[in-house]
Amino acid sequence: MNRRIRSRTFATLALLALLAGCATAPETGRRQLLLISPAQEAELGLKAFSQIKAKEPAVKSGGDAQLVRKVGRRIAAAAPLPDAEWEFVLFDDDTPNAFALPGGKVGIYTGILPITQNEAGLATVIGHEVAHAVARHGAERMSQSLAVQLGGTALSAALGADAGITRDLAMQAYGVGAQVGLMLPYSRTHELEADELGLLYMARAGYDPREAIGFWQRFQAFNAKQGGGKPPEFLSTHPVDARRIARLEAMMPRAVAEYERAKARGG
Repeated sequence: MNRRIRSRTFATLALLALLAGCATAPETGRRQLLLISPAQEAELGLKAFSQIKAKEPAVKSGGDAQLVRKVGRRIAAAAPLPDAEWEFVLFDDDTPNAFALPGGKVGIYTGILPITQNEAGLATVIGHEVAHAVARHGAERMSQSLAVQLGGTALSAALGADAGITRDLAMQAYGVGAQVGLMLPYSRTHELEADELGLLYMARAGYDPREAIGFWQRFQAFNAKQGGGKPPEFLSTHPVDARRIARLEAMMPRAVAEYERAKARGG
């Protein structure tokens, strides 16, 4: 197979993969690339969560662990993720962080509790993580990685094995371009989308969404105290705190309306 045919073949495969994997994110309507089935995604999430639980110490009893499970159940009941096997675990780790894995597996670190401060603050964090699972951000990131790998393979085939240093430079540029131009922006998009969806889920679960602003302001203050010189936003996987706060404030009227409806229903 000559170079031109190889290039066309890989381009055709890439186009077919993209067409087959188009989907729409909940609530926002954003177009997504999903090349992994929900069953495959859930299986990967379960396996990864089991490995984490085997290595990381979990807080299984006490008020904090009970509160994590309580808030998690309320948020999950308001989030549309059919067949999810929800699990909310508090890990004994001073890192102020939390994470979500496909299929409904959510981990909260004890280090974030001083910043959440109260049940509504915790609902902000858990709503954000639940939103990652509902929007299938894990599957989307894996699909993006597959698409990037396919694109790299196509470029390599198009350049051929005899291009020497020109080929090497082009492949390096492709790697940087994919990271800064595709993977990092998508990562920031996922974070902002999870903020917005999480705001709606906490409101529908009966938590005042206005409390989310207070949490992110406290998180912003925490980050400022840490210093260390954060990278520019275009080189970071997370949007800057001020930007995400502004986005949440813009969305607050809709979230408050959802909250008022939840209260009227007795939520």
